[in-house]
Amino acid sequence: MRIRTRLLILVLSILVPSFIAAALAVSYVYREEQKSQTQSVAEATRGFAMLVDNELRGRAAILRTLADSPTLYDGRLDKFYEYARRVAPGRESVIVLSDLEGRQLVNTRQPSGATLPQRRSSNIGALMQRDGADRTLVSDLFMAPIGKRYDYTIQVPVRIDGATRYYLLMGVNVATLQPLLERQDFRSEWTTTIVDRAGVVLARSRQPEQFVGMPVRAYSRNLINASREGVYESRTLDGIDVRAFFSTVPSADWKVLVSIPVSEIQRVPLQAAAMLAGLMAALLAVGVLAARSLARRAIGPIEYLGLSADALGQGKEPDYQPQGLAEIDNVAQRMAEAGRQIRHAQHELEQRVAEAVATTERAQGALLKSQKLEALGRLTGGIAHEFNNLLQTFSTALQLAEFANRDEKVHGLIQTCKKTVQRATALTGQLGSFGRIQEARRETVDACHQLRSARQLMSGALRADIDLQIECDEPAWSVAVEPLQFDLALLNLAVNARDAMPGGGVLRIEARNRSLARPPGNLPAGDYVLLTVSDSGSGMTPEVLARALDPFYTTKGQGQGTGLGLPQAYAFALQSQGLLQLESAPGKGTRVEIYLPRAPQAAAEPTIAPTQAPLPRARGKVLFVEDDPLVREAVAHALGEAGFEVLVAHDGEHAVALLDRGAQPAVVFSDIVMPGAVSGIDLAGIVRQRYPSLPVVLATGYTENQPALPGVRVLAKPYPIEKLVSLLAGTVAFPK
Repeated sequence: MRIRTRLLILVLSILVPSFIAAALAVSYVYREEQKSQTQSVAEATRGFAMLVDNELRGRAAILRTLADSPTLYDGRLDKFYEYARRVAPGRESVIVLSDLEGRQLVNTRQPSGATLPQRRSSNIGALMQRDGADRTLVSDLFMAPIGKRYDYTIQVPVRIDGATRYYLLMGVNVATLQPLLERQDFRSEWTTTIVDRAGVVLARSRQPEQFVGMPVRAYSRNLINASREGVYESRTLDGIDVRAFFSTVPSADWKVLVSIPVSEIQRVPLQAAAMLAGLMAALLAVGVLAARSLARRAIGPIEYLGLSADALGQGKEPDYQPQGLAEIDNVAQRMAEAGRQIRHAQHELEQRVAEAVATTERAQGALLKSQKLEALGRLTGGIAHEFNNLLQTFSTALQLAEFANRDEKVHGLIQTCKKTVQRATALTGQLGSFGRIQEARRETVDACHQLRSARQLMSGALRADIDLQIECDEPAWSVAVEPLQFDLALLNLAVNARDAMPGGGVLRIEARNRSLARPPGNLPAGDYVLLTVSDSGSGMTPEVLARALDPFYTTKGQGQGTGLGLPQAYAFALQSQGLLQLESAPGKGTRVEIYLPRAPQAAAEPTIAPTQAPLPRARGKVLFVEDDPLVREAVAHALGEAGFEVLVAHDGEHAVALLDRGAQPAVVFSDIVMPGAVSGIDLAGIVRQRYPSLPVVLATGYTENQPALPGVRVLAKPYPIEKLVSLLAGTVAFPK
């Protein structure tokens, strides 16, 4: 057999199976390329949605920072207007402050005092009705009445003293979204679009000036509103058949669409298939025609080309050296280029995946931390509730034992137990405060006594190289404050002073009585206790001093400060009807002055209960409602000993049933937190509605809801039994 025939057979035996294998490989590569392209574009679409979400969250964060401005708490809207104009991010944004009915109070796009719109232009009102008004909301596209341009609005509630007082909005020109599209490394043939909930175009990479404000096709709008993300075949507004990938912007329920022409999706795989098929046909023809002369020269380069293909299949970039055969060298160069592109695409994909994973981990960590804090707060509140019930039983039993026993030794032991109950009551009060389950309770206290009692708390937070000095005027005037907040404010100021004195120094705290005819700020003339906290630390620059009272502003490193210390002390001064002033200069330390109004009465002196004091006597029928059997048994017995006729109910439903069956008590005494559908507050409301003249007294060891019913008295557990008897006896005139 001639060498040509042998070569032909050899070529055919190699190339024909190779051609078939190549066809199968092209088919496989075609399918895998489409699958990979779909996954890559879907991930890029999701990442772009998160980028838009980050943009919205960043602007919402600015609004939340503005919402914590002290000028809003003081009602100084003119100062807030100036502050908002400085903070407003760029000329394309406007800060608006409105009341709860949507009437604008401040608009940074208008001069101060100008007439402002009295109703909302966006669909924020509808979103508030649908999603609630106590969360951050992002509107859809609308035409701004003042700027006469397309805007969208971000709104956050402004909460003052636990209640929503205003709404703070940022109107943003949709043109600010265009740079987000332009920064994406998408192909020029692709069309990237951002649409709102109604399917109206907010931004578009191609011809935005023509299509912004137009709705997408109804077919597309129905598909993207049906799910959070996906892909579908459609036609763009400018008539191009595309495969559209979409994903949801979480904080706004907007959609981002990445539309790729169908021809673009099919072009690359088809070109690769055609190129490989043509190359194989050329190789087959060359092999048949030049088998004899090129046999030895062809086999070697082909094998070398096979090695390069293996390297490409392993994800490596082929290092091909020219072999003198143009066709094979051309294929090798294309393979090398393809290898470089694959490596580049793989690197970009890995980087995006790493960024997405890091973002997800940070979000999960923040969510987990928030859930842990919430669970811890509820746990401490529940513990305080249970302990107060136990302490109530113990306290009542001790008082009954004290009334019934006249032995001096036993009486001394009872007094020791009562002091222990008082300490345990203070501890549960701290637990309730930590769990954020109680309202602020202002008490009249001696300023110097409260200051000195906080010394140990501050000393534990200071280093040994800091000298803590405390001085007070004697006798010190009394002030009406919430003691826990007073101690927390001192602790925050001490920690700030400690951090400002890394090499040690002096922290001096003074309480002075001052009669001021012209006190600072808007305080009225009168008597004040001036609380001064000064340190010998590094001090603050004028720039830092100007923002020191802004919430979350801190000069400390990441994870070393929250920026809430000074704002807490400032809020404590305001809640106490006083004022905080701050003075500081670099190298001269910091001085904080807190003016607290003098209380109208002096602080109560600690009194020792008289030994063997008789239990107050009373008459009448009391409906006593308590779910805890121990508390129910002890208190009911004590009320009986005092002379009351006690009618006991174990929960709210039982109490309502007794009243409906004709029970006629002279007063209702109920716990607030009880199992079932009727709580103590609900029971008080029912009694007020059905029996307006029947007095109600409530008791609680824990609740997040304080009664807002007029004339309803509230006792905090554990309460002294003689105080309860006196309160019930004085609440209503019992029949003699």
